[in-house]
Amino acid sequence: MKKIAIEQRPGWREYAESVGFDFHTFDGEPYWDETGYYQFSMRQIEDDLEAPTEELHQMALSLIPDILADEQKLIALDVPPAYWDWLAESWRTSQPHLYGRLDLAYNGQGPAKLLELNYDTPTSLFETGFFQWVWLEDQQMRGRLPQGADQFNSLQDKLEQAFASIPLRQPCYFSSVDGNIEDKGTINYLMDIASQAGIDTRYLPLEQLGEINGQLVDSQNYPIQAMFKLYPWEFMLREDFGAHLLTSNTQWLEPAWKMLLSNKGILPLLWQKFQNHPNLLPAFFENADSKPLGQGWVRKPLYSREGANIELIDPQGQRLVVDGPYTDAPFIRQAFTPLPQFDQSFTLIGSWLVGDAAAGIGIREDATLITKDSSRFLPHIILD
Repeated sequence: MKKIAIEQRPGWREYAESVGFDFHTFDGEPYWDETGYYQFSMRQIEDDLEAPTEELHQMALSLIPDILADEQKLIALDVPPAYWDWLAESWRTSQPHLYGRLDLAYNGQGPAKLLELNYDTPTSLFETGFFQWVWLEDQQMRGRLPQGADQFNSLQDKLEQAFASIPLRQPCYFSSVDGNIEDKGTINYLMDIASQAGIDTRYLPLEQLGEINGQLVDSQNYPIQAMFKLYPWEFMLREDFGAHLLTSNTQWLEPAWKMLLSNKGILPLLWQKFQNHPNLLPAFFENADSKPLGQGWVRKPLYSREGANIELIDPQGQRLVVDGPYTDAPFIRQAFTPLPQFDQSFTLIGSWLVGDAAAGIGIREDATLITKDSSRFLPHIILD
């Protein structure tokens, strides 16, 4: 694994905007960054990233029956009791799921370490599945990358296959918070893929979600038979329409059981069941008796996203804190592991799954050890 500088493609920003990548720059700073790329060997991809991703996924799935059978675990994960039976029914009836992302610390040597699972509303999908693949083909055409270079990236193909095979009711609505450019870009990408798979797709801003006699409806009062929502389950349960989730005849992507795996509390549960697994870090639920955060530990809220409200103290005692809105949920603690550093930036690997199969990686960089929504996205290649 190494980082290599490369010349940017002329006119890539105009092309990005023409294909809906309107969030390639945030506040004048680059989000998509093609001044460099990461290179991996095939062995690194297959042995250190792809295989562990699928193994960790199966380990996480194995926890769900344990959680559903134990009220104390449901309480520890902060799942409201009113939804326990509904959540269990979504698992018992094998409601299908679509995709997820594991965030890994990996420096090219030794086992990758799981930092968290993003199994409910992961973004950076378009830039992983489409835009970095176009970058690879363009740079090969320009002679800046070898023709033999490849990429660990079957994300778009696997998503289309998934949409074609999931028994999805139609029409299927796709929903996100109105006005969020990145979320709408992700939704547009998924709708395009679903349409190519033969799905009748409709967009509905989450704010227009309504209800009639316990059935969720769209802005024209038509019943919503199926919906993909880019909005976290923990927020859904606590919205005004939350109680109608229990009565509405709506098929959900992701299904309700996915909320258990998108919760940071899954990390201590994984450590309890698979202690000393080479891809896991020690992790524990924080309680009233927990001592102040010591050196070499990270403190995370159960529901944090994009690095919000994370606090870490590295082994040298340096403290780093990110503000955010997740102040009223329980916390977990996870042992610190360093992200690799390239050119003064810290690098995180997002490893994707579609269904139960590994589907590719996306790479984020930040000037600090905590990856945030402003962290840059860089492409990668495989070359032996």
